Amino acid sequence: MTEKVALDDVLSCTNSTITLLNYTIQQANNKNFRDTIVQARNTLENLQWQIYLINKEKGYYIPAAPAGQADIDEVKNSIK
Repeated sequence: MTEKVALDDVLSCTNSTITLLNYTIQQANNKNFRDTIVQARNTLENLQWQIYLINKEKGYYIPAAPAGQADIDEVKNSIK
């Protein structure tokens, strides 16, 4: 297993867990439990960001180019 594959796997698992935690937060009926899950989600989102930065730094991930103003305006206009 290469480093890239390992990082992809960790990122994929982290993303799935964040999705599960978001669902749990939405369904939580106990404030203390909900707050605990929110903290866990926030921690994982920070880990997700760190993994992203590592992938980007090593050249394993190349982000898409930023959208131009014309594209942004087109999307804004389409949802009005």
